[in-house]
Amino acid sequence: LAAQQLLAELTWQARRRQTQDLLATAQQLLAQLDLKPQDLTALAVTTGPGSFTGLRVGLAAARALALAWGAELVGYPTLALVAAMARRDAGADDLAVCMTGGHGEWFVAAYAAEGPETRPLASLRPDDAAALELPALIAGSQAAALVARRGHGTALPLLPDARCLTLLDDTAFTADIRLLYGRAPDARLPAGAA
Repeated sequence: LAAQQLLAELTWQARRRQTQDLLATAQQLLAQLDLKPQDLTALAVTTGPGSFTGLRVGLAAARALALAWGAELVGYPTLALVAAMARRDAGADDLAVCMTGGHGEWFVAAYAAEGPETRPLASLRPDDAAALELPALIAGSQAAALVARRGHGTALPLLPDARCLTLLDDTAFTADIRLLYGRAPDARLPAGAA
């Protein structure tokens, strides 16, 4: 982005090669724009929610690139981005975001028409998500499924798109990056371990 305008974007299917492909892909994008890493002033990385490994790999790579390139690193929540995209597509209204989570659960959060989160992120079983009192407009990858389960509302199927970062209010970005996993870790310490 330069002056709130998208200069280029590059999407690829990394499958299980994201760590091997990331640097080469970043270099390809810079070459496409005829830029050097030192020309960048900031990098943005999602803080989640998402998979434990995926979030940690993404953040580690972003931190390494920001350090090597001398750029500021900021994070943003994925569900806030989807909410901003929904406001762009459906108008300013209270809404909820429902995305596919792990272990058959859904990531759910609600947002006011002006943007602030009104129901914090939770990772819920589909029936528990459907039982929540949420706004009528539901956006995200599981929007249609949640509306069907609730029996009412409007579904706006959306996937997060980093090309839409300019839709986010400045308050959505933070330099104090803390990953949002959406649920407690599956790993447990053995009994008696400190």
